[in-house]
Amino acid sequence: MRAAVVDIGTNSTRLLIADVGTDGGITESVRRSVVTRLGAGVDAEGSLAQDACERVLSALREFGAEIDAHKPGNGARYPNLAVMTSAVRDARNGRGFAERIRRECDLDARILTGEEEARMTFLGAMSGRPSAIQPTVVIDIGGGSTEFIVGVGRTAGFHVSLPAGVVRMSERHIHSDPPATAELQALAADTRAVYLAGLPAPERAPVRRGIAVAGTATSAAAIDQELDPYDPERVHGYPLLLATVEMLLARLADMDEAQRRAVVGLDPGRAPTIVAGMILLSEALRAFDLDEVEVSEHDILHGGALSLASSSGPHGSSDI
Repeated sequence: MRAAVVDIGTNSTRLLIADVGTDGGITESVRRSVVTRLGAGVDAEGSLAQDACERVLSALREFGAEIDAHKPGNGARYPNLAVMTSAVRDARNGRGFAERIRRECDLDARILTGEEEARMTFLGAMSGRPSAIQPTVVIDIGGGSTEFIVGVGRTAGFHVSLPAGVVRMSERHIHSDPPATAELQALAADTRAVYLAGLPAPERAPVRRGIAVAGTATSAAAIDQELDPYDPERVHGYPLLLATVEMLLARLADMDEAQRRAVVGLDPGRAPTIVAGMILLSEALRAFDLDEVEVSEHDILHGGALSLASSSGPHGSSDI
């Protein structure tokens, strides 16, 4: 079946149109990403800003045209799901914004709980790969939060959504351009404290392998390979060393935002938050005592497509 999934995140809004086979295989037709910064100011103000909402709605109208262009022969719109995560969960006006998306964009907009987000991310990250027997952590660094999901094979076990994301931490700690050393140190210390408070040692100890999804990890892989244009096939499965993340952090933190916008492999829209992203990623690897992580293009978008294709998926049901 064909499915459309939109991820309305704190930092970016993304679209996947794909065909899901009966064996769970996913064939992508369209994949798009726009940096919309929906979560700008949410940490301080507690609500979604009007201009941020309008940026997202503009992207969704473009995505709607893509979805309609891929309608089947009978002209009916195929199942869709728009997942909304940390920024909308945390905002006072988040539910109202979700209702507006349903009304204006003809999308099945759902505000996921942290548990639902983690489960869907793990499902997507483990799709299309051999079933692993080693305990694996999937790391999803978003704009407002970071999700950690530990599991074996296709089964997710421990999962947690922690309030440390690239937009949230950038707004909280980085006020200079380039960032000051003291700001970077404070951001790292805050991140470390949030992670260790939410990641019990018994859950971390068995983990032997890591998979990192979403924009920070894929950007790191693209920058390290100097990809221009971006090539998802070279990013997916890329082994990213902790030492490489630390090197990229030092390089990017020494630049101002204008210089970061010109870095080969980095989407210019991510330039304001990529330094925080590298700190979040490095602290995540340290928390699990990992020397490297595998970067994956398969994430919550793939998990959403698989959920839609499943008889127990969210389409037509209140369950995710």
